[in-house]
Amino acid sequence: MSDPKPPGIDAADSQTQSNGLFADYSPIPGVYDEMLVAPGNPRPHWLPLDQALGRLGRDELQSRSDTAQQFLRENGVTYNVYSDAQGFERTWGLDPLPLLISHEEWSRLEAGLIQRTHLLSVILGDLYDGQRLLHEQHLPPALVFANPAFLRPCCGIQPLRNIRIFLHAVDLTRGPDGQWWVLADRTQAPSGAGYAVVNRIALSRVFPDEFRDCRVQRLAAFFQVARDTLRRLAPTNRDNPNVVLLTPGEYNETYFEHAYLARYLGLPLVEGGDLTVRDRRVYIKTLQGLRPVDVILRRLDDSFCDPLELRGDSILGVPGLVEAARAGQVAVANPLGSGLVETPALLAFLPVLCKHLLGEELKLPSVATWWCGQKREREYVAEHLQELVIKRAFPSASNEPFFGRAMDAEQREALLAEVAAWPQGFVGQQELALSTAPAWCRDRVAPRPMVLRVFVCATGDGYHVMPGGLTRVSLDEDDRVVSTQSGGSSKDTWVLTDGPVSTLTLLKPPAPVIRIERRASEVPSRIADNLFWLGRYTERLEDTIRLLRVAVARLAGESVAEAPPELAALMQMLALLDLVPASAADHISIARAEKHLLLLIYQASRFGSVREVLNRLRHNAFVVRDRFTADTWRIFNRLQMDARVRPGRIPVTESLALLNTLILDLAAFNGMAMENMTRGHGWLFLEIGRRLERSLHLLTVLRAALRVDPAGQFLLEPMLEIADSVMTYRRSYYARPQLSGVLDLILMDNTNPRSLAFQLDALAGHAAELPATSESPAPRSTPKLLKQATRRLRAANLRASPKNAASQVSPELDALLGGLLDDLRAASDAVTVHYFTHAEGVQLQPQQDSLP
Repeated sequence: MSDPKPPGIDAADSQTQSNGLFADYSPIPGVYDEMLVAPGNPRPHWLPLDQALGRLGRDELQSRSDTAQQFLRENGVTYNVYSDAQGFERTWGLDPLPLLISHEEWSRLEAGLIQRTHLLSVILGDLYDGQRLLHEQHLPPALVFANPAFLRPCCGIQPLRNIRIFLHAVDLTRGPDGQWWVLADRTQAPSGAGYAVVNRIALSRVFPDEFRDCRVQRLAAFFQVARDTLRRLAPTNRDNPNVVLLTPGEYNETYFEHAYLARYLGLPLVEGGDLTVRDRRVYIKTLQGLRPVDVILRRLDDSFCDPLELRGDSILGVPGLVEAARAGQVAVANPLGSGLVETPALLAFLPVLCKHLLGEELKLPSVATWWCGQKREREYVAEHLQELVIKRAFPSASNEPFFGRAMDAEQREALLAEVAAWPQGFVGQQELALSTAPAWCRDRVAPRPMVLRVFVCATGDGYHVMPGGLTRVSLDEDDRVVSTQSGGSSKDTWVLTDGPVSTLTLLKPPAPVIRIERRASEVPSRIADNLFWLGRYTERLEDTIRLLRVAVARLAGESVAEAPPELAALMQMLALLDLVPASAADHISIARAEKHLLLLIYQASRFGSVREVLNRLRHNAFVVRDRFTADTWRIFNRLQMDARVRPGRIPVTESLALLNTLILDLAAFNGMAMENMTRGHGWLFLEIGRRLERSLHLLTVLRAALRVDPAGQFLLEPMLEIADSVMTYRRSYYARPQLSGVLDLILMDNTNPRSLAFQLDALAGHAAELPATSESPAPRSTPKLLKQATRRLRAANLRASPKNAASQVSPELDALLGGLLDDLRAASDAVTVHYFTHAEGVQLQPQQDSLP
């Protein structure tokens, strides 16, 4: 496939020695090195970068590496490893040194990749329609029928435009002689293309001059081809097809990539629950009813896509999707069942199949493979086990390879017994010494094993190869497997060109206002639901922080053992709100109050704590991250980073500073949403959630405060602080807080943006803009409930509230607050039932008059 030396250049003739940064770079003996022909001799296409980086020096390279990682953190570029305690917070790893591939070599690779994609497409077409390869014994039946990836319900389904493989990913490495070898094919839901774009953006920003001088081919044309092909797949409505990207959800390891690609390609990001099938047609559930879907770009594995005909225990898919595809009413890319040709067992048959089906020799060879389902091959594997890698042939819960040379006699015997029990399920492969590429190891450049994943996209009349790809490198030079799941890093892949470099880009230019949605009808009900709760949890977090800040501020600086009356009243109020145990409000001491308040700030498992609410907020934000601007997501990441807990005992004063910082972060987050989101339905539900939550919290806390301190002797000043209305009250009254004045300011004054009256006015305006749906042309329940709450508030006579001498809260005032809570909770339920459930005949149940 390629020469270990560049064409026309002998390593011995190259007089250019690597210096500076790469002076002490030493290749691993017996392994192909991507950068060096021989120690100290860089390959010709590496010379410009070698010299440029040499001029930068180690300190500058480290600085630029840190800048790239900061870019990834600020933009929330993550890879979720299921077993990793960091979870969603595990930032994507990027090595600052790119992998370079010459133009001549890429041309040869490109031809082999296109041939391979075409071959696999023809094989898929035969196995799902006709099966001549089985009848003519070109493939053994057990290779197909024993494979759980062979989906019998998909037999006979004709993919639209006859595109069997829309996107194909190929994992490559080199042997010691420089020959490219295929390690694996990914054909059902290939991942990595989005990460390749992110790597390119990050590296081109930190190395702009080097990127330009090396004449690197751009990636945007590949994604433009992909977007155009998806639109052409539409069975109907080809002028304006509705194309969506189907994701398993935010818990998937590559969810960031799903959200990023959806925004990059301009597609709605949907989950299985967003879609429904009616009369063999797929629809998306939007705020205005059901809208037809023409094309689904799926990132969901085959068997999970339809619980009716495929995997019955899947809650990720769309019931009836197979039937809709069978009827030709929706195009699915890649088509269902395409995972069949991912099996490594097929690699052993590709050379013969290529000659039989295409009349050509296979241009891009696969690593030598022996399928144990055949007697002679199984015997070879048993005899040469120490030289081979044993892999499972079909999808399994455990896909870790077995390296024969690393196993002892007992382990090899156990493995061979497992192979003998089910030979169809195993393959043996030649163990390759993976080629290495230079990687930055904090203070030096060192060789690390690498695997290059490249991508091929169908164009309707052929295939287009991404000029680049996702290069993955291991952290240790002795690693035999390169895997992101096991903690490996990644590289940008620079394919060089001798001609002009395209300036095409799919990235939108920066603008002062970035649209979150283009049309209101594009907002799926689930997205509106999550935006609604994002608004509620954002406000709930702020309200919780303000409540705790009032208590912590009174705790700081106290040196007496007994808590002062104001702090004692606050702790009793927190107990009534179920934020601290009831026992915490009895005989309160400074030490006990400090313990419970710090737990409310830092303990993630404590219901209602700052970190518990932040986790809920993070969940909702992650679900709708494709609708966030980059600045908004950076602010959200800063909020998460500021909320991180440091080890050791945390002083009260530091906790107070943390609460103040989080208030500022939330103000920035809310301000960005207010200033940058278009006033579409997404923003509307976000605002309704915020206003409802602020109203409910104000009423709940006020009701609790009055039950603890009916006369307002201790909690009026804290209530003004919680409602952020201290200065407003002082400007109006120039006196110590009085109950009637406080109640009027935080309940009745519609000029106070923190008052209940202000929230009700805002909610009434938002409710008037709620969209009509196909089920109901004019939703009435929510505006009606809000009007009822407004009438109830305006009819109240707060001036008749009890004097400071009262020993218990006025029954009329308590009933007023309870009635307002009932109205607002019912309004929240009405929004949920009408817009988020798509259910008929749902009746609202009366709310219980409970304090929390």
